[in-house]
Amino acid sequence: MTQLAGFLDVLLRGISLIGFAIAGGGLAYIHWALRPFEALSPLKARVLRRSLWFVIGGSLVLALSRSLLLFVLHPWALADAAGHWPVAAYLNTDYARTVLVSVLLALGLAAAAARLLTQPSKRALWTVAAAISIALLIDSAWLTHGVSRLEGRAQLMAVTVLHQTGGVVWVGGIVHLLVFWRVWKRGPEEGALAPAVLSRFSVLAIISMIMVLGPGLFIAWHYIGDWGGLTGTGYGVMVLTKATLLGAGLILGAMNFFLVRGWARQREAVTTPLRVRAFVEAEAGLGVTLLLAAASLTSLPPSIDIVADRATSEEVIERFVPKMPRLSSPPVSDLLAVAAPIDDTLATRQPEEYAWSEFNHNISGLFVFAMGLFALLERTGKAPWARHWPLLFLGLAAFMFLRNDPRAWPLGPAGFWESMLLPDVLQHRIAVLVVIGLAVFEWMVRTGRLQSRWRFVFPLLCAFGGTILLTHSHAMFDLKSEFLTEVTHAPLGIFAVISGWGRWLEIRLPREDQRLPGWIWSTAFVMIGLTLLFYREV
Repeated sequence: MTQLAGFLDVLLRGISLIGFAIAGGGLAYIHWALRPFEALSPLKARVLRRSLWFVIGGSLVLALSRSLLLFVLHPWALADAAGHWPVAAYLNTDYARTVLVSVLLALGLAAAAARLLTQPSKRALWTVAAAISIALLIDSAWLTHGVSRLEGRAQLMAVTVLHQTGGVVWVGGIVHLLVFWRVWKRGPEEGALAPAVLSRFSVLAIISMIMVLGPGLFIAWHYIGDWGGLTGTGYGVMVLTKATLLGAGLILGAMNFFLVRGWARQREAVTTPLRVRAFVEAEAGLGVTLLLAAASLTSLPPSIDIVADRATSEEVIERFVPKMPRLSSPPVSDLLAVAAPIDDTLATRQPEEYAWSEFNHNISGLFVFAMGLFALLERTGKAPWARHWPLLFLGLAAFMFLRNDPRAWPLGPAGFWESMLLPDVLQHRIAVLVVIGLAVFEWMVRTGRLQSRWRFVFPLLCAFGGTILLTHSHAMFDLKSEFLTEVTHAPLGIFAVISGWGRWLEIRLPREDQRLPGWIWSTAFVMIGLTLLFYREV
């Protein structure tokens, strides 16, 4: 139960951040980029109305996810042996009161946005909505690591709020740009509105990035402490993961910045809108992944608090040094004879379990590596038969289904539904379904059996799979042995996200721009295979 609660906690925190970004960040976007107090043309009025609906939706998502944390998940995780949920006692804590305040503020923001739908020119309502958003940001200070520090508490809380503000405005604004795009493409009679809105948002995005990077470096310096904390703890690795994803997002943002400048000066090419839309979509996907990774980061203790269980740089590097893959596995009977029950998450793992897991990862790596090579071969145009490479996913799915959880059904004593309450098993089952989806949809797309929107299933599933890895339950992530086991999950997740959004760009961009993202995502796929092929746990 504890592991499942930890996984759901990270997931709900991430969803609440996404909701907050769409609501609070959306309001900042509306004020800065749409300028609702100026004269509203018919198209601009439609855009404003659609964005306000998204603000309402984001606020309700925030309220619902925080309510589930407050009234269901946390009391459930604190339940005693008799199954009694200490709801009243939990609600008396400062943390619970802070979450409750955020729920009420989110509902208030939804109500204010709903009123603005009917009275968009009423400045008092805009002031109320902005005040509620600011109150939500201030309230979030009591949900950060800073509140638990003995020194520099107020400073760390304030800087963290600035950092969160930048992230919320950036990601929320990008999502609302997609909302704008769907309305604008139906009303091109006001073509000048698009470059104007995009130009204004570019300035807002730059300011947001300054707020993300400056305070982020300050927070990292105080919570990580030294290079050992950056590479030898779960917190440090997640910070590196966020930095990598943010770097990819900045590259996409920079490309859009220069495209929009040319567009605003009426020097755009015919394909400029297509390029801008594709980059905005990929940037939004990376932004959502970043928020989910940030939620995972909040579940980890700061590196500076991890001393005894910190891994050395040499131990971490050793996990990435290529070695001969393990091509044999112990019999399942030998593993079950020595392994602890599946729900005993604190048990010491036995050599047979390590050998079983390494074999699983290495053989999975062979599948993925082969698919990556065939995908690269297909790109050369010299091997048409290589387009059938997605069918290898079916073999991988069957292998994963049988081997992922030897102590659970169908190989082990734990029943199907019983084992589904454990987050590791649940994530493994989801992964099998994702792999099957990758096989079916991408093969049908590449053989011409599916077109149109079905082309996006593969990139979305890749990005989703990578995000699941990056939001993996880290309940034991900072025990040294567990950290060294899971440290390769971060690069796997990053490569999967890059594969997904690289393939997305290949589909979305004009034909003359598809070559580079095609090579990038295929190469990232090969890197996933190599990482799994050389995976080791001991």
